[in-house]
Amino acid sequence: MQSFRTELENPIVEQDIIDLEKKIRAFREGKIHDEKFRSLRLARGVYGQRQQGVQMVRIKLPFGKITFKQLLRISDVSDEYASRNLHLTTRQDIQIHYVSLDRTPQLWAELERDDITLREACGNTVRNVTASPTAGIDPLEPFDVSPYAHATFEYFLRNPICQDMGRKFKISFSSSDQDTAFAYVHDIGAIPKIKENGDRGFKIFLGGGLGAQPMLAHLVEEFLPEDQLIPYIESIIRVFDRYGERNNRNKARLKFLIQKIGLDEVVRLAKEERTANKVKTYVVNRDTIDLPVLPQTTEYPEVTISNPLRYEQWLATNVFEQKQKDFYGVYIKVPVGDIPTDTARKLVDILRPLVADEIRITQNQGLLLKFVRKEALPALYNGLTELDLSAPGFDSPADVTTCPGTDTCNLGISNSMTLSKVLEDLIYNEYEEFIYNREIKIKISGCMNSCGQHGLAHIGFHGSSLKAGTRVLPSVQVLLGGGTVGDGIGRAADKVVKVPAKRATDVLRAVLDDFKANSIADETFHNYYDRQGKDYFYQLLKPLANLATLTEDEFVDWGHQETFATAIGVGECASVIIDLVATLLYESDEKMGWANKAYENGAWADAIYHSYNVFITSAKALLLDKSISSSTQAGIIREFDAHYVDKGEFAIDGSFSDLILQINKNEPSHEFAAKYKAAAEEFLGASKVKRGELV
Repeated sequence: MQSFRTELENPIVEQDIIDLEKKIRAFREGKIHDEKFRSLRLARGVYGQRQQGVQMVRIKLPFGKITFKQLLRISDVSDEYASRNLHLTTRQDIQIHYVSLDRTPQLWAELERDDITLREACGNTVRNVTASPTAGIDPLEPFDVSPYAHATFEYFLRNPICQDMGRKFKISFSSSDQDTAFAYVHDIGAIPKIKENGDRGFKIFLGGGLGAQPMLAHLVEEFLPEDQLIPYIESIIRVFDRYGERNNRNKARLKFLIQKIGLDEVVRLAKEERTANKVKTYVVNRDTIDLPVLPQTTEYPEVTISNPLRYEQWLATNVFEQKQKDFYGVYIKVPVGDIPTDTARKLVDILRPLVADEIRITQNQGLLLKFVRKEALPALYNGLTELDLSAPGFDSPADVTTCPGTDTCNLGISNSMTLSKVLEDLIYNEYEEFIYNREIKIKISGCMNSCGQHGLAHIGFHGSSLKAGTRVLPSVQVLLGGGTVGDGIGRAADKVVKVPAKRATDVLRAVLDDFKANSIADETFHNYYDRQGKDYFYQLLKPLANLATLTEDEFVDWGHQETFATAIGVGECASVIIDLVATLLYESDEKMGWANKAYENGAWADAIYHSYNVFITSAKALLLDKSISSSTQAGIIREFDAHYVDKGEFAIDGSFSDLILQINKNEPSHEFAAKYKAAAEEFLGASKVKRGELV
């Protein structure tokens, strides 16, 4: 622990790491319940793996930005603490696997030396804020959204309003109307707009999401001025925290709250919360994200391209002109998103003299390099070829997005990583012309939860199982017709048919062959799919679902040798609330301490929200003593009045609702913070007394 104190410059981060170490120790000593500890570690980026006794650690990289130095630091950490591999995710994070729980505090400390955090990479928090990887160099962008994504990340990191929500919350920023950050499937999606007078703002979409029940986001603001962006997001999160579902995690996303009470009501409640917001306007510093350090080399030695055709394909599919004159962006297609650490180091050595010191992780698990001069492209291609990273067809059907599936995920049903490689090989070997197609996306998830984005794929697959007699075999649900339309409009893919997993290759062949034979000249896949209709594709693929023709090989999943068996663990996409009275009152004490500390630091809004959580957690504890469970914070407030205040069992001047909901009727001033915090402290004390009477 001493090393944390002496080596880390940021005292807040230092305390985070010390707290994690203490929580791990308390968990090992049996002082923290397993389910409660799960929520604590998830909020610190530590996620259970399919393999017992080891963890996946998710590293939070806002909008996918990473420097050479940071990439090397993560590689060193993976060598020391994990499996010498880096996995790029669809949320623009990096994950490392097979980490010992007890070593995660030291691992975090090592990462923080280069300003890399684990905080809130998992759990019921604001997850990694994503953005179009091309932001800053996109020829079509009205302005660079990177500073706004960064400001959003900074504002909500450790923010009391989003530390223990009912479920995760996802925010994206697209660089242009092409919507390459998928605004339509995010809790909040933002697309930049600029008025004729030069004013900046965002088109805002609310309540989208993928998962087992995909829903498309609602347009709520045609033009939200830039200084209103952060306050608007804060108001929405406050509503989600208070009214969102907390017991049934399958119904706990913002999209379900909108479905339950209506979009208009969510927007109305958000307006009520504006009074309590920490800020009423928030001017984003547009210069936060510096121009990356450009390569100093301007003259390059001549190189020989061994495969000119492959090089021309690479130029056509992986390279584009930036908005900055004389510079190019270059995409790297990373198979299944995995980069061994030794490859990452060699990659940095190759890139240093040729590209800017800023890499962006893409939503399809690749990399984007910036500020490459035309004269450097041959040398860059040769260097990437040495590392097997120069495959053409970035973001084409030959670039399949996939989650880890059964390789490491608890929820994986069938293998997605190997299937992804098999389908990519099929495209290169049998449908090479499709490497130039940037419209059709193929995406795979190991289960229905859409971590591999199958819900927004033109051709999607998710892991499942089928029963044939007394035996079970790996299967895939086939989905068609999803994808981005543009400017916040998108499509959720239709479930068409379920087939044995080993027949996924035949599914892809059937769909692509039919598209080649029956699409009209220059027809998009969406138009082709709509014209033919869902039933047409069901009939096309139905023979592949016939289990009467099964072979023994089809009972073995891709990448496996043993016969398939379903083995699904407990998902950890969000923390699990544990309803133990003593634990909840302990939490109230801890939150009271946070309120006092925030107050001492002059952070009035933070002190107020921590105090609000003291009220909620204490009331929940007493309700549980009567076996009363409410699935929302609003429900807890209502039930506490009904079962304690109205019955005269708990003395309050007025109602509990009036007391606690002062929070959204008062400005976050010094005076109100002091008054509200004192009331929370008094309520906590009375709750402990009442608890003593009930025991």
